[in-house]
Amino acid sequence: MELEFDVVEFEETDHVAAGDTAPDFTRPLVNHEYWEDASLSELAADDPVLLVFHPMDGDFPATYIWQEIRDREWSDYDVKLVGLSISTPYEHKTFMRDWKEFEQFQFFSDPANGVAQEYDIVNDLDGMAGIEEPRPAVYLLDSDLTVEWAWVAEEWPDFPPYDAIESELDDL
Repeated sequence: MELEFDVVEFEETDHVAAGDTAPDFTRPLVNHEYWEDASLSELAADDPVLLVFHPMDGDFPATYIWQEIRDREWSDYDVKLVGLSISTPYEHKTFMRDWKEFEQFQFFSDPANGVAQEYDIVNDLDGMAGIEEPRPAVYLLDSDLTVEWAWVAEEWPDFPPYDAIESELDDL
Protein backbone atom coordinates (compact mmCIF):
# COMPACT_ATOMS: atom_id res chain seq x y z
CA MET A 1 0.00 0.00 0.00
CA GLU A 2 1.45 3.37 -1.02
CA LEU A 3 0.94 6.06 1.61
CA GLU A 4 0.36 9.60 0.40
CA PHE A 5 2.22 11.03 3.38
CA ASP A 6 5.43 10.38 5.23
CA VAL A 7 5.42 8.57 8.54
CA VAL A 8 7.53 10.62 10.93
CA GLU A 9 9.13 9.05 14.00
CA PHE A 10 9.17 11.33 17.02
CA GLU A 11 12.28 11.76 19.10
CA GLU A 12 12.14 10.20 22.55
CA THR A 13 11.14 12.53 25.35
CA ASP A 14 10.83 12.39 29.11
CA HIS A 15 7.06 12.88 28.88
CA VAL A 16 4.65 12.59 31.78
CA ALA A 17 3.99 8.88 32.38
CA ALA A 18 1.87 6.58 34.54
CA GLY A 19 2.59 7.15 38.23
CA ASP A 20 3.65 10.79 37.70
CA THR A 21 1.66 13.78 38.87
CA ALA A 22 0.28 15.54 35.82
CA PRO A 23 1.11 19.25 35.61
CA ASP A 24 -1.89 21.37 36.49
CA PHE A 25 -2.82 24.22 34.18
CA THR A 26 -5.55 26.79 33.59
CA ARG A 27 -6.74 27.45 30.05
CA PRO A 28 -10.00 28.36 28.31
CA LEU A 29 -12.32 25.35 28.52
CA VAL A 30 -14.88 25.28 25.73
CA ASN A 31 -18.22 23.49 25.88
CA HIS A 32 -21.23 23.67 23.55
CA GLU A 33 -22.59 26.79 25.27
CA TYR A 34 -19.61 28.97 26.25
CA TRP A 35 -16.01 28.97 27.40
CA GLU A 36 -14.25 30.12 30.53
CA ASP A 37 -10.89 29.65 32.16
CA ALA A 38 -10.75 26.41 34.12
CA SER A 39 -7.99 24.37 35.70
CA LEU A 40 -7.35 20.71 35.20
CA SER A 41 -7.39 20.18 38.97
CA GLU A 42 -10.91 21.68 39.16
CA LEU A 43 -12.13 19.18 36.58
CA ALA A 44 -10.49 16.24 38.32
CA ALA A 45 -11.78 17.15 41.80
CA ASP A 46 -14.98 15.07 41.52
CA ASP A 47 -14.39 12.54 38.73
CA PRO A 48 -11.45 11.00 36.91
CA VAL A 49 -10.41 12.88 33.76
CA LEU A 50 -9.48 11.37 30.42
CA LEU A 51 -7.31 14.11 28.89
CA VAL A 52 -6.92 13.67 25.13
CA PHE A 53 -4.24 15.73 23.38
CA HIS A 54 -5.00 15.98 19.69
CA PRO A 55 -3.94 17.87 16.55
CA MET A 56 -5.61 21.13 15.65
CA ASP A 57 -9.34 21.04 15.01
CA GLY A 58 -10.32 20.32 11.43
CA ASP A 59 -7.26 18.15 10.87
CA PHE A 60 -8.25 14.60 9.88
CA PRO A 61 -6.59 12.93 12.91
CA ALA A 62 -8.45 15.16 15.39
CA THR A 63 -11.78 14.42 13.75
CA TYR A 64 -11.05 10.69 13.58
CA ILE A 65 -9.98 10.52 17.25
CA TRP A 66 -13.18 12.21 18.47
CA GLN A 67 -15.39 10.17 16.13
CA GLU A 68 -13.88 7.00 17.58
CA ILE A 69 -14.44 8.24 21.15
CA ARG A 70 -18.02 9.16 20.26
CA ASP A 71 -18.69 5.81 18.54
CA ARG A 72 -17.33 3.87 21.51
CA GLU A 73 -19.72 5.83 23.76
CA TRP A 74 -17.06 6.75 26.31
CA SER A 75 -19.34 9.51 27.56
CA ASP A 76 -21.29 6.69 29.28
CA TYR A 77 -18.34 6.10 31.63
CA ASP A 78 -17.93 7.91 34.94
CA VAL A 79 -15.07 10.02 33.58
CA LYS A 80 -14.77 13.55 32.24
CA LEU A 81 -13.69 13.44 28.61
CA VAL A 82 -11.62 16.51 27.78
CA GLY A 83 -9.67 17.37 24.65
CA LEU A 84 -6.73 19.74 24.35
CA SER A 85 -5.19 21.26 21.23
CA ILE A 86 -3.63 24.44 19.91
CA SER A 87 -7.00 25.45 18.46
CA THR A 88 -8.54 28.68 19.72
CA PRO A 89 -11.87 28.72 21.56
CA TYR A 90 -13.49 29.96 18.32
CA GLU A 91 -12.05 27.00 16.39
CA HIS A 92 -13.30 24.60 19.09
CA LYS A 93 -16.79 26.10 18.81
CA THR A 94 -16.68 25.64 15.02
CA PHE A 95 -15.43 22.03 15.48
CA MET A 96 -18.39 21.31 17.76
CA ARG A 97 -20.84 23.09 15.45
CA ASP A 98 -19.58 21.14 12.42
CA TRP A 99 -19.74 17.86 14.36
CA LYS A 100 -22.88 18.24 16.50
CA GLU A 101 -22.19 14.97 18.30
CA PHE A 102 -18.95 16.46 19.68
CA GLU A 103 -21.00 18.94 21.74
CA GLN A 104 -21.02 16.38 24.56
CA PHE A 105 -17.27 16.95 25.04
CA GLN A 106 -15.18 19.83 26.38
CA PHE A 107 -11.98 21.15 24.86
CA PHE A 108 -9.12 23.11 26.39
CA SER A 109 -7.66 25.77 24.13
CA ASP A 110 -3.86 26.12 24.23
CA PRO A 111 -2.75 28.10 21.14
CA ALA A 112 0.79 28.65 22.47
CA ASN A 113 1.17 24.89 23.12
CA GLY A 114 2.40 25.55 26.67
CA VAL A 115 0.64 22.53 28.15
CA ALA A 116 2.26 20.16 25.65
CA GLN A 117 5.59 21.73 26.58
CA GLU A 118 4.93 21.01 30.28
CA TYR A 119 4.00 17.41 29.44
CA ASP A 120 7.01 17.14 27.05
CA ILE A 121 4.86 16.00 24.13
CA VAL A 122 5.58 18.76 21.60
CA ASN A 123 5.30 18.01 17.89
CA ASP A 124 7.22 20.52 15.74
CA LEU A 125 5.29 20.50 12.49
CA ASP A 126 7.50 19.62 9.50
CA GLY A 127 7.99 22.45 7.06
CA MET A 128 6.33 24.99 9.34
CA ALA A 129 9.11 26.84 11.17
CA GLY A 130 8.06 27.83 14.67
CA ILE A 131 4.70 26.03 14.51
CA GLU A 132 4.05 23.21 16.93
CA GLU A 133 1.16 21.27 18.40
CA PRO A 134 0.87 18.44 20.92
CA ARG A 135 1.62 14.89 19.90
CA PRO A 136 -1.44 12.72 20.15
CA ALA A 137 -1.53 11.55 23.77
CA VAL A 138 -4.04 10.27 26.30
CA TYR A 139 -3.83 10.54 30.10
CA LEU A 140 -6.23 9.03 32.64
CA LEU A 141 -5.98 11.15 35.78
CA ASP A 142 -7.38 10.70 39.27
CA SER A 143 -8.55 13.44 41.64
CA ASP A 144 -5.03 14.43 42.74
CA LEU A 145 -3.78 14.45 39.11
CA THR A 146 -1.90 11.19 39.47
CA VAL A 147 -1.53 9.63 36.04
CA GLU A 148 -3.26 6.25 36.28
CA TRP A 149 -2.62 5.39 32.63
CA ALA A 150 -0.82 7.10 29.75
CA TRP A 151 -0.18 6.75 26.06
CA VAL A 152 1.93 9.09 23.89
CA ALA A 153 2.35 8.74 20.12
CA GLU A 154 5.74 7.57 18.92
CA GLU A 155 5.19 8.52 15.28
CA TRP A 156 3.05 10.67 13.05
CA PRO A 157 0.40 9.74 12.30
CA ASP A 158 -0.45 7.54 15.24
CA PHE A 159 -3.77 6.96 16.97
CA PRO A 160 -4.55 6.03 20.56
CA PRO A 161 -4.92 2.35 21.48
CA TYR A 162 -8.70 2.59 21.88
CA ASP A 163 -9.19 -0.95 23.19
CA ALA A 164 -6.55 -0.47 25.90
CA ILE A 165 -8.14 2.83 26.95
CA GLU A 166 -11.55 1.22 27.04
CA SER A 167 -10.17 -1.52 29.28
CA GLU A 168 -8.91 1.15 31.69
CA LEU A 169 -12.29 2.86 31.64
CA ASP A 170 -14.01 -0.46 32.35
CA ASP A 171 -11.89 -0.73 35.53
CA LEU A 172 -13.04 2.63 36.93
